[in-house]
Amino acid sequence: MLVCLTGLISIAVYFARRNRGTEDYFVGGRSFAGWAVGLSMLGTIVSSNTFLALPAAAYALDWRQLSVNFALPLVAIVALLVFIPLFRYGLRTTAFEYLGQRFGAVPRFYGTLIFLVTELIRAMQVLFLLSLPIEALTGAPGFLVIVGCGLVVAFYTVIGGLEGVIWIEVLLTAIMLLGAVVCLGSVAWALPGGFLQIFEVGAQHDKFSLGSFAWDLEERTFWTVFLLGIVNWLGIYGGDQNIVQRYLAARSTWEARKATIIYTSIALPMWATFFMVGTGVYVFYQTFPSSEVAALDADRVLPHFILTQVPPGIAGLIITAIVAAAMSTLDASINAISTVCVVDLGKVFLFQNRSDRFYLWLARCCATLAAVLMISGAMALSVTPKESINDFSLTVASIMSGCLMGLFMIGFFAPRVDGFAATLAIVAVIPLNVYLALSSLGKLPEEYSIGLHKYWVGPLVNVAFMIVAFGIGLTRPASAASKGLTIWTMNSQQEGVT
Repeated sequence: MLVCLTGLISIAVYFARRNRGTEDYFVGGRSFAGWAVGLSMLGTIVSSNTFLALPAAAYALDWRQLSVNFALPLVAIVALLVFIPLFRYGLRTTAFEYLGQRFGAVPRFYGTLIFLVTELIRAMQVLFLLSLPIEALTGAPGFLVIVGCGLVVAFYTVIGGLEGVIWIEVLLTAIMLLGAVVCLGSVAWALPGGFLQIFEVGAQHDKFSLGSFAWDLEERTFWTVFLLGIVNWLGIYGGDQNIVQRYLAARSTWEARKATIIYTSIALPMWATFFMVGTGVYVFYQTFPSSEVAALDADRVLPHFILTQVPPGIAGLIITAIVAAAMSTLDASINAISTVCVVDLGKVFLFQNRSDRFYLWLARCCATLAAVLMISGAMALSVTPKESINDFSLTVASIMSGCLMGLFMIGFFAPRVDGFAATLAIVAVIPLNVYLALSSLGKLPEEYSIGLHKYWVGPLVNVAFMIVAFGIGLTRPASAASKGLTIWTMNSQQEGVT
């Protein structure tokens, strides 16, 4: 672990010398090959939330939360054909610059605010999960582990910029992939019957279930989770700054597409691997019951297994992989938050017409502030009751993401919807979002609530927004504002499309 951390800091210090302006700091000079960007995308999305929370979800319940990722290959095709060319047109820096050009200041500000809130919460979750195995390994208090890990990530991200972040993520992703394979092998090795026992006992306890296929809005059925996945992945591939920033960092549109193909090809099998790890740990403790494990939260079971059942050298590799998975996500989140704060808030609303040197200084200040908020939130999350962190993550994604996915989809596919229509639709669905969130969380009197699982909030809010925006758009005169900014008005000669 110490060797890994030393290497990360050394890489960051090297690339800090190459950051001569915001173009380098935010998009790495737009010079990256597809394979590097693809591994960086994998490291950005596949975090300790994957390494610990997915096994915890399988351990506590079954495989139904894997269904959220079945939509990924379908959405990836749309990204290759639509999202990447549109974002690379004009070589922007953030996803929300597109919203500004397409709809104006209010939708851009709304999208920026939603992203900053949800990304900070995501970073808090990842840092909290990172602290669990290190806390178990060292015996140090959890809050000290959170502060220490947060400061390390903050240091190398603040000084290194996106170029440092991407190359660090390439290294961390390689460690993470190796750790995932070793972790699954260690679980199977600890069982007398190996992999066959995982399948047999897991099947007896219905641990491979993808959930009920009934259409029930009040339960986590297969369709509830799958539809949430469509919303999530359209939002990630079609508007998440972490991914869009990597589309823009690639040296060409083909390299951006290659990166997306690489990421999509690896991600789904990797998620299935982590669910198998969780099922394997469940089978192990069914075979060798432990009163100590029975008293643990689901998110703490895998770290306990690693530290008590896996030989020390192998355990060290797995824990280092967990650290790598977390840090590759945290550095991306801090850099993306910093980029959005400067480009979409600083340059537009707060500090107009300043020098590039000033904006580079502001970016580092924003990254530092993001790290402070991330550390504080992770400490708060450590004492928050929850079923598992993956359930918490899906709940946040459903409730807090508003209509951001629908806003981008309307922008891409509905030329008749202008800024006026989009703004009115946002205003119209915000009360709906608040009502559905409170109802699904049981915060309203029963007579004012509807039977709705919290995973349905996001899909319903986005559908409602698109219906309202499209309806208003049909009453408006055709606008030239969408020229070159939708799939139907895209000029094939524009940069990023050919």
